[in-house]
Amino acid sequence: MALYITDDCINCDVCEPECPNQAIYQGDLIYEIDWLRCTECVGHADHSLCVEICPVDCILPDPSHSEIKEELFLKYQQLMESSVTESS
Repeated sequence: MALYITDDCINCDVCEPECPNQAIYQGDLIYEIDWLRCTECVGHADHSLCVEICPVDCILPDPSHSEIKEELFLKYQQLMESSVTESS
């Protein structure tokens, strides 16, 4: 399941640099997560790095984008293939 950032976000900027998939970005009012890029850090870490570092606990599972671990790993693989292709 991808993650999302609630309105409790204080724009502290600690989550964005932690995201290995560049899924977190500054939205109009708060930081947001691109669910197409969010793998909950599957393939990079054994836990969601942004959730761990968020000082206000405003990063939650997104019920609108339910994915099992295998789907998240497949997404991770596709993102890695895409980044290799882009850097070539």
